[in-house]
Formats: sequence, C-alpha cells, structure tokens
Amino acid sequence: MRTRKIFLMFASLVLMTTIRTLAQQTNTSNKLEWQPYFDRLYGQAEMRYHFATHQPRRVNKWQKTFRAELKEALGITQIERELGDYQPVAKLVSQEEKDYGILERWILWTEPDVPLPFIILCPKVIKGKLPLVITPHGHSVNTELYAGVYLNASDTALVRDGERDIAVQAVKEGYIAIAPAARGFGPTRHPRELNANSTSSCRTLLMNDLLVGRTPIGDRVWDIMKLIDFAMRDLPVDGKNIIVTGQSGGGTATVFAGAIDTRISISAPACAFCTMTGSIGSIIHCECNYIPGMLNLGEMGDVAGLTAPRAFYAICGVEDPIFPIGEVRKAFAETKEIYRRMGIEDVCQLYEGQGGHRYYKAGIWDFVRKHLKP
Repeated sequence: MRTRKIFLMFASLVLMTTIRTLAQQTNTSNKLEWQPYFDRLYGQAEMRYHFATHQPRRVNKWQKTFRAELKEALGITQIERELGDYQPVAKLVSQEEKDYGILERWILWTEPDVPLPFIILCPKVIKGKLPLVITPHGHSVNTELYAGVYLNASDTALVRDGERDIAVQAVKEGYIAIAPAARGFGPTRHPRELNANSTSSCRTLLMNDLLVGRTPIGDRVWDIMKLIDFAMRDLPVDGKNIIVTGQSGGGTATVFAGAIDTRISISAPACAFCTMTGSIGSIIHCECNYIPGMLNLGEMGDVAGLTAPRAFYAICGVEDPIFPIGEVRKAFAETKEIYRRMGIEDVCQLYEGQGGHRYYKAGIWDFVRKHLKP
C-alpha cells in the first residue's frame, strides 16, 4: 500500500512537471519573435536583381531590365501613363541679390495639380553653360535651408554644425543650383498637416499613393526629373554635367534619381545610402522610405549600381545612429563590385565623416570637379 502511494505521488509530480513544461512551451510559441520573423521574410525575398547573388554576365542588360522594374515599383511608370505628354509650367515668383550670387524663387507644376516651389541660385555673372546641381532636402520644416535661407537660430545651427547649405556651396563653386521643396514638405503639405504645423505629410502621401500604385520616393524622383527638363530648356546649364546631392531623405531621393534618370552624371547621397534590411528594415524611419516589394527586386547597393558608369559618391557619418556604418560599408561594397565589373572603380567612392547624421562637404566638390565632363 505504501509503495503504491509513493508511486502515485511520483506520477503526480511527473505529470505536474510535464504540464508546467508544456505550458511554458506553449507560452513561448505564442510570443511573436519579431526579428527572427523579419529575418525569415528578408531571407525569402526574391532579390531578382541582387547583383552579388546572380552575377549577371551582361551588366548593361541587367541595368536595363532592373531599371524598368524599379520605375514600375516606384510608381514612375504609372505617372508617365497618367500624364502622357504633359509639359510642366514654370513661374518666376521673386528675385534678390546675395553676396555670392542671385536667388530666385520659382514654382514648377510637375503635374497639372502639383505646384512645386524651388529656389534657383546662380552666379552674378554667367559665361557659357554651367554645371547644374540639384539639392533635394531631408526631413525639415524649412524647405529653403539648403539655399541659405534661415528662419531661426536652429536653422543657423543646422548649417553651422551640419554643413547643410549645399546649394550655396554649389554656387560658390561656380555652378547653378536648384534647391527644391521635397513633395510633402513646406507649402506642399496636406492642409491637415499644415494646420497642425507638422514637419511633413509623408504618411498622408504614402497612404494615398499606395492606393494607386505610386510611392513618395517615386513622386520626388519624378519632381527631380521635371526640374532637369525645366533647367535644360530654360537655364544656361551644361546637360553633360548634372549633379544631384542631398542629405537624409534628400540622399534617398538622390540614390533613386541617379538610378532612374541617366542624364544625372554625378550622384552624391549623404547619410542615406545603406542596406535596407540594416536600416529602414530594422530602425524606425519615416513612412516615405518604403517601396512595396522592394526586396523582391534588390538591395540599396543594387539600386546604386544602376548609376554606373556615371559617378557615384556616397557620404556617411561613422556615428550615424539610423544608417549604421557597418551596413553602409556592406551596401557600398556591393555597389563597388558592380563598378569593378565595368572596369571603372575610380568613379565610385565612399566618404566617411567622423560624426553623426549630417552633410559632410569635405571631398564632395573635389570629387565633382574631377568627374565633370568637358
């Protein structure tokens, strides 16, 4: 009897332990482990144009096919279908003289119902045709910061500490500069965000774009393309030398604009070029960074590879918290390999600034001068 009682107690203990173990396992299985889940999704992405994986024999053919699909993913092909032969209309709003040149405010209707404000900075004396520098900005209340227009002491500090007066730098180099408002910022914000004095309408833009097959990045690249059309038609610019350079969100627009529009001769994104999985896929970013199905096409290094054989100059900060330096170097190595395959490694460079998320002008204008076409 005593033996049977001991056996029952032992069996009960084993059963309780088993139940606790199963309960713990069940609790664990009911908890979503986000990073492993995302890693699985990224690992299963098609990456049809990932150069490092597929090693295409003909780089030119790879670029042509990839560029067409990227245009479709961005929604640019959709815009082309919608607008047909639409010709943007431009209007001069004001003009003033600065110590370094002339500042003009313009509006360009990049779509029939999309008035895009922009600033032209040019030298006071122009002889012949000059290189054109387009400077898309990042997330900022002041859309004229890059053109040297400061609203308050904070703007002054942003330029002093982050060298963000990029259009002014370009004019001082002797070039014509266009500093556009990024769509969804400044006066192009939705009335709801304007009334709330929100920094941008990026989320509103994305949510409505998605419904019709477009994206904010595609919209902003389209705007840059239309600015180039305008400049080539109405300004004394050298069409062989069109440079695009911007920081953060403006750097993202720079990468994709250079990939899509082959008229751009030099692309210089700052603090934006990085692997997607290691930045916008793992760190909180603005909604405007995302393109549906992008990883089924390729990574950021592949997108930048569409710039080849044109010059590419990636600028980063080694302490940038939202574009980690290790992931930047990984993306750059993949882009560099595409240039190496084409035998033109010297026109693809990475500059690492010893700081955080900002613009770094050291080296950029030397690189531009070196790669200007005669």
